[in-house]
Amino acid sequence: MRKGLKIYLTISLVILLVAGVGIGYIWSEMRPSAQGERDIPVVIEQGSGTAAIASQLEEQGIIRNALIFKVYLKWNGEGSRFQAGKYLFHPGSTYDNIIAKLNSGDVVAEEMVRFTIPEGYTVEQIADKLSKDGIVDKERFLKLTDDTSWLKQSAPLVTHIPDGVKLKHKLEGYLFPETYELKKGSSEEDIITRMVQETEKRLSQASPSWEADLKTRGLSFHEMMTLASLVEREAVVDTERPLIAGVIDNRIAKGMRLQIDATVQYALDKPKERLYYKDLEIDSPYNTYKIDKLPPGPISSPSTASIQAVLKPEASEYLYYVTKKDGSQTHLFAKTFPEHERNIEQSKKTAGQ
Repeated sequence: MRKGLKIYLTISLVILLVAGVGIGYIWSEMRPSAQGERDIPVVIEQGSGTAAIASQLEEQGIIRNALIFKVYLKWNGEGSRFQAGKYLFHPGSTYDNIIAKLNSGDVVAEEMVRFTIPEGYTVEQIADKLSKDGIVDKERFLKLTDDTSWLKQSAPLVTHIPDGVKLKHKLEGYLFPETYELKKGSSEEDIITRMVQETEKRLSQASPSWEADLKTRGLSFHEMMTLASLVEREAVVDTERPLIAGVIDNRIAKGMRLQIDATVQYALDKPKERLYYKDLEIDSPYNTYKIDKLPPGPISSPSTASIQAVLKPEASEYLYYVTKKDGSQTHLFAKTFPEHERNIEQSKKTAGQ
């Protein structure tokens, strides 16, 4: 009897010792990792499971034991809400602190780059600006704007650009003028895609029924963007944009050449502060002093207001307009050429007023 009791007590003691050692080991392995001064960056990839995350945390010294961490997660019903991203973990963080951070998605804010593209900028002006700011490689950017095949999946808007037409830059007019914020290090493809997608987004702001408006106007999407780019370069005051769009319509309807100086500027290798009569003779499909129709494509990036003006032009009998020289940036409109000549003289008289 005594011998049986002795065996029983011995076995019980061994079990207690083993259990104690096990509990001690687990407790030791669950302790926060060694303290340190610097936070440790950890990138959790999209789709990572708890096993992969636990192993990653162990490898990078955030926790001591991946297996025990996984058991702890299972015991507490955690791990299903962990979010991907880049985290900073302070050495010495507890399990609960780590879990809370992963559940909340308390990721490191990514470094961003911010830039503004003014309304009416051309593709080359956009490339120049972004290149000078160190955001893109100019030559690569321009090369990508001349090829839309890579964009068709992410920005189907470019399928409206006609093939077989000689365009200076295929994406001219399709890069929306706006202030952008993208991740630092974004590629030229990322930036171009974002800008074209912004154009698509802004169409509904210009008119929720823009597709029906195009049908009513009898315009293709590309023609609409071309007209909007002309209005953008011709009008400064938003209230005049629909009227100028209407004047351009009137001239087209009568078979008149548009004779828009901005198209000549676009055709030149470099824009000039002042055009001379010899410049109006440049041989280019964009020179509206020599062609009897719209240029083959946009000459700048139009604003929402210019797109809206083309979709809903203001009807009038005007065929001409001239900029007032009084600093107001508005125009004098005329129905006939003699009236237009008088407006030109009147405009000259207001110069400096």
